[in-house]
Amino acid sequence: MKKALAVISFGTALPDARQAISRVEETLRAALPGYDCFRAFTSSIVRQKIARVEGIQIPGAGELAAQLLAAGYEEVRCQSLHVMPGLEYEKMCRELAPYREKFARFSIGAPLLATPEDCRRLCQALLAGLPERAPDEAWVYMGHGTEHFANAVYSGLENQFRSLGAERIYVGTVEGFPDLDYVRSRLRQRQVRRVTLAPLMVVAGDHAKNDLAGDGEDSWKSVLTRDGFEVQVDLRGLGEYAAVREHFAAHCLAGE
Repeated sequence: MKKALAVISFGTALPDARQAISRVEETLRAALPGYDCFRAFTSSIVRQKIARVEGIQIPGAGELAAQLLAAGYEEVRCQSLHVMPGLEYEKMCRELAPYREKFARFSIGAPLLATPEDCRRLCQALLAGLPERAPDEAWVYMGHGTEHFANAVYSGLENQFRSLGAERIYVGTVEGFPDLDYVRSRLRQRQVRRVTLAPLMVVAGDHAKNDLAGDGEDSWKSVLTRDGFEVQVDLRGLGEYAAVREHFAAHCLAGE
């Protein structure tokens, strides 16, 4: 039986940032020996830019499923690299739905944060990699944010950090709530002087390099620097944490 592993993410047009995706794929391949590994991106804008700039054709989720069917694969395990079951994850599921009955075996692994326990495990993994923080020092994670109700995950993460005894760790988003103003107010309340910014995204792509750490006047780094904070940046995407990669592998093996 020909078996395929389909690793599906939003995608990024930055070649160096795609290394985080490659590292997750390596972990998944190790967990699923005997499966041929394929990549798909759910963002059509990202796929088009890669095709235009690099001449590389990366399929969407449904397109990849069609290719695997035509190539004679009988078992397909799909693994989402989305952070939460939001709009992009739901779009992926809709594209894959027509193919569920066309393969002898077909499964979809949950995104990174599908349950409260997933959130707790991520917080534990991040805390394990943090240096000791001084009383005037905070760590701020930037997520993407969404109008989907799954956006509530971000507030849930901050609550999980508190339940684990981690103070002065905050979570904000680019396009949702909590936003940067929320983060700024919390930093002032706790009389923080030093801040480390980090992406809460599998890949440290455009948002991380520009909205978080860029030199533009509206970047989080620039705004917080003007506020008087001493700002540092850690541009590791979540895919660079071994515990996160193993978590994706567990979701893939448990996929339905």
